[in-house]
Parts: sequence; structure tokens; C-alpha cells
Amino acid sequence: MDNSDPATGLRARSRTVEGVYRFLLTPRWWGINVFVVLAIPFCIFMGSWQLGRFEDRVDDHHSADRQADSARRQAAAPLADLLPVDKATVNRQATATGRYAEQLLVPDRELDGREGYYVLTMLRTGSGEALPVVRGWLPGAADPAKAPAPPSGEVTVTGALQASETPGDNGVSARGGLPAGQTAAISAASLINLVPYDVYDAYVTLNRGDSGMKAVPISETQDSGLDLKAFQNLGYTAEWFAFVGFVLFMWFRLLRREVELARDAELGLAPADEQPLADEEKEARTHPSGV
Repeated sequence: MDNSDPATGLRARSRTVEGVYRFLLTPRWWGINVFVVLAIPFCIFMGSWQLGRFEDRVDDHHSADRQADSARRQAAAPLADLLPVDKATVNRQATATGRYAEQLLVPDRELDGREGYYVLTMLRTGSGEALPVVRGWLPGAADPAKAPAPPSGEVTVTGALQASETPGDNGVSARGGLPAGQTAAISAASLINLVPYDVYDAYVTLNRGDSGMKAVPISETQDSGLDLKAFQNLGYTAEWFAFVGFVLFMWFRLLRREVELARDAELGLAPADEQPLADEEKEARTHPSGV
């Protein structure tokens, strides 16, 4: 028959628990706990911010699609009314009248999974400036002999208005050293060095390919699609939330390790190098005044 006193057992267990978790009051664990309390909300905030950036880019992507559809349905407007190119006018149908002049090739342009090149012809307008016009796309390596000559005389072109390209962005090549008569990017900064007149800071892609060439589809507005930056935001979101789990995991792992060491010390099972410390702690609890 067990004559033990329940109250005595409860007090013993309370003293054991107090002794086991006494380490939580040490300066070291105060620092660990403060770090955890601050790190978790910070990581949640940063993860939520990165997720918001991703959602904004998704919304911009849908807005760009809607704008492109709307631009296709709108009536063509004179080029001068749509400049300078911005998010409100990009992909809008523009018309311009002039005479074709120098013709250049834009290599390394893919269409429908095939490598090819654009045929770019400068349209000299009445203002004296030239409008770069992408008349179409041809497969294979850039070859001036295969590029159809532009129509002669005064012509009126209609096509989608595009902002000047930036080398290195959206798949635009940044390489130099191209043969004469070729350009890597369709931009005023590049073309001004290849033709002896001013160039509009924009270009037009014809709705229908000229002289049997394939028409070039309009491009998405830069920084408005589900590009690499958008998925980087999504990846950063996962990293921040994963770090929350990592912080909690490490806190529980450290806590469990300290509890096990404290329990071993209570039972006199601490390793040899930790046994003197455990004995000193027991002595301090037995004689708090040190006498």
C-alpha cells in the first residue's frame, strides 16, 4: 500500500520543473527569446511585402493584357498625338506618312520558336525625323540579300507603337560588333549612330508583314508581365516564411537540449565536464546564502 503524500509529490515535481526550466531566466536565454520574438514578426512582414509585390506584378500583367486588347480595338491615331510613348500609348495603333530610307536588320529575334531577324526600315517623315518601322520577320541568319526592298515613293504605315528597346532587357541582345547594316536593339540611342538624321524615340511594328514577311506581334509593356522579377518576389516570399519555421525549429531544439541537460543534472547524469557545475548548482539551491 502506497502511503506517500500527494501534496509532497506535487511539491517535489514543482521543484523539479522549476529547476529544469531555471535556465530560461539566464541572460543567454533572455537574448535568445528576444531575438525570436523580434525575428518572427519581421520575417512575416517581409514575406507579406514580397507577396504583395508579386501580386502587384500579376495585376500589372492582367492590366497590360487588357490594355493591349483595348489598343487593338482603338482607331489608329497620328504618330505625333501618341508621343512620347508611355503606358497609356504603348501598343496603340499609330499612323505615319513619309518615304522609306535606310534599311537595317535586327538579328537574333525568335518568333514561334524559330530563330530569325527583323527587317527594320527607317521612314523619313515630314518633320525631318525618321520613324523605325519593323516591316516583318524572316527566318534564319540575317541576310541583306533576302530582305525585301521597301516600297518607293510616299507611303502611309499603320502599326502598333512601341517604346525604344533597352539592350539586355526582355530578351534584347546587348552584344556589339555586328556587321554593317545590323543593329542589336531598336532604339534611338543605337540608331542615331547608324543613320545621318534624327530618329524618333519609338518604333512601329506593321500589322501585316510587308512583301511576304511575317508580321511581328506586339510586345508586352516592360516591367508589367510575369517576368523573372515577379518570380523572384515569389521566391523571396517563400524564403522569408521558411525562415520563420527555421527560427521556431531552432528555438524548440535549443529548448529541448537545455531541458535534457537540466534533467540529467538533476539526476546526477550530467557529463563529466558538466558534473561539477551541476553539483555547484545543487549546492547553491541547498544553501542559498552560501553558508
